[in-house]
Amino acid sequence: MRIAIPRETQPGENRVPITPDVAKKLVHMGADLVIEAGLGVGAGFTDEEYVKAGATVSSDRKELFASADLLLRLNKPTVEEIGQMQRGCIHISYLDPFNERELISAFKEAGVTAISMEMIPRTTRSQKMDALSSQANLAGYVMVMKAASHLPRIFPMMMTPAGTLKPASVFVIGAGVAGLQAIATAKRLGAKVTAFDTRPVVAEQVQSLGGKFLEIDLGETGETAGGYAKELTPEQVELQRQAQKDVIAKSDVVITTAQVFGRKPPVLVTQDMIQGMQPGSVIVDMAAETGGNVEGSRPGDIVEWSGVTIIGTGNWAGEVARDASQMYSSNLFNLVEDNWCKEQKLFQVDFNDDILPGCIITHGGEVTNETIKNIMEGEA
Repeated sequence: MRIAIPRETQPGENRVPITPDVAKKLVHMGADLVIEAGLGVGAGFTDEEYVKAGATVSSDRKELFASADLLLRLNKPTVEEIGQMQRGCIHISYLDPFNERELISAFKEAGVTAISMEMIPRTTRSQKMDALSSQANLAGYVMVMKAASHLPRIFPMMMTPAGTLKPASVFVIGAGVAGLQAIATAKRLGAKVTAFDTRPVVAEQVQSLGGKFLEIDLGETGETAGGYAKELTPEQVELQRQAQKDVIAKSDVVITTAQVFGRKPPVLVTQDMIQGMQPGSVIVDMAAETGGNVEGSRPGDIVEWSGVTIIGTGNWAGEVARDASQMYSSNLFNLVEDNWCKEQKLFQVDFNDDILPGCIITHGGEVTNETIKNIMEGEA
């Protein structure tokens, strides 16, 4: 089976889907592995390292797509690239299937099996394949470091002959994977950390990291079967805003990580709350690229409003591209290995598997994922 790995072309993207170490494992499994020239440059990997791992290097991007039996990617392809794939090809990457209707239709028409890394189910057995969690972990770290670099004061308490400096106050909204790592990182830097999540069950996790959990009675909340926070009603969102207003006003740094999978995230920090913060304070909006938790945040940019710096640069894990590549590469390899037929040396699409069917979006010229299928049929 020919596994092809094209170079990522998205502006500012330095992560790679497969590292040389993982490339070696794929070759050892019996794959005919070909990479596009310059694949790993952004993350510090040379073509020579991939060649030593057993891969071949191609400079013909179109031929790479046309000859592939299995394409391993990080970011979603273009419609044009899908048109270059052979029928029956398998494509694995982030796909944003809830929002990319044209892309899903293109996969269907091309007869390509499209597998979405976002749709990996959150089960114990699939943890090693969960790219959303691995990248979110790094994002939590990066967001704190971004905030620290823009805050005009230090995070830890410092006692000096010139006086005592109080620790910075950090408020983290959302205690999922990214939020918990943000709490842990801020605490390691010496900050005083408070956090809130709509799922009261995570209070113990926040406290175990040294953070204070903000208690807000929102009525019935909880999490989905996939481990995500359930979407709040407009009334619950307003209750959360009002209860957080005083904490935000007293915070030097606010980090928002509240994302609702497949939908626009709630706006939790409004401009009147920002106005109540001290000039020089910093807000980091993890959800800026998908609509934003913070009023006034701008995707891919850093803005200032009422003396407060609002960071919405996005691609957080991409800031630490080498480690992010290592983690994503491992997730991708674990998915491939789990579905690899050793006898025939190929990736086997098995709809009786407990993981694969949930993340297959298209197969055999049809949209096979029921959730995505219902969304697309409802819009037809």
